[in-house]
Amino acid sequence: MKLKPIQEQTIVITGATSGIGLATAKLAAEKGAKLVLAARSEEDLQKVAQELGGEVATVAADVANADEVRRIAETALARFGRIDTWVNNAGVGIVGMIEQGSVEDYRKLFDTNFWGVVNGSLEALKHLKPQGGALINLGSEVSDLGVALQGVYSASKHAIKGFTDSLRAELEHEEAPVSVTLIKPAGINTPFMQNARNYLDRQPKLPDPVYAPEEVAYAIVHAAAHPERDVYVGGGSKLFSSFNKVAPTAVDWVNAHVMPSQEVRPDQAPSNPQGGLHQPGVGGRVHGDHPGYVFQKSYYTRASLHPVASGALLALVGGAVALWLSKK
Repeated sequence: MKLKPIQEQTIVITGATSGIGLATAKLAAEKGAKLVLAARSEEDLQKVAQELGGEVATVAADVANADEVRRIAETALARFGRIDTWVNNAGVGIVGMIEQGSVEDYRKLFDTNFWGVVNGSLEALKHLKPQGGALINLGSEVSDLGVALQGVYSASKHAIKGFTDSLRAELEHEEAPVSVTLIKPAGINTPFMQNARNYLDRQPKLPDPVYAPEEVAYAIVHAAAHPERDVYVGGGSKLFSSFNKVAPTAVDWVNAHVMPSQEVRPDQAPSNPQGGLHQPGVGGRVHGDHPGYVFQKSYYTRASLHPVASGALLALVGGAVALWLSKK
């Protein structure tokens, strides 16, 4: 399957006013793509569009509403005449023990995280199947394992993985010219925790290791032009996923005894308990305020996306070392 170069594409991005979505919009704009940006806040969308300049259309839409998602596609066609890549990025979070929460909150999270991906995917396929293109869904490292204090969020990301894998198989069965990619980031330093619905009596934070959102944007933009099945962003994401497959009981122990303390700031009270679950959260910011170290790049991710170049580099380094040793 051959995808168009980024500079020739029209790319739809949901959840485009903060975090990963905003980082992706900035990178795609730098590379010359035409952009259709969607989020719940019209004010934040206008600020982002003004900052980016270039060819940018915006749509205030809640991805949980299929009619509003349809307006995103209609705007793309009216402004640019086509859709080449659709990125289902919009998402919300909940932090706290599962028994602390309400079913109303849990349904809202699934409406955005899971049904938003379903709505976006079904709308995107109407336009991608006839002409070809890329569908990119945002999963997580918790698509492959559950995490204490983020149980319902983890469940939504499991659901996205199941949906995406099944959809990919059906499209391959039809021989449809659509690349379907699931992005699985590790903890990413976005405003996610500031915007999460928080049931705890302390401010939540991401467990380490944590990576920069620009690294996820790199993976998304790469997948828009190069077909990929799954992309783990951050070696930590791949490690946790693999470890859970071979030693699930050990992962359960870590979940029970290590993770809860890793996900709170013991000296800081909640700053915004309601978060952005039922209303737009803090927009206009790519980065969060993670108190620990943030990896700016993931060499694992870069190597997985460029295996030939990485293999050649390793061979070159190995050859140089062998030559050096032979002269000792």
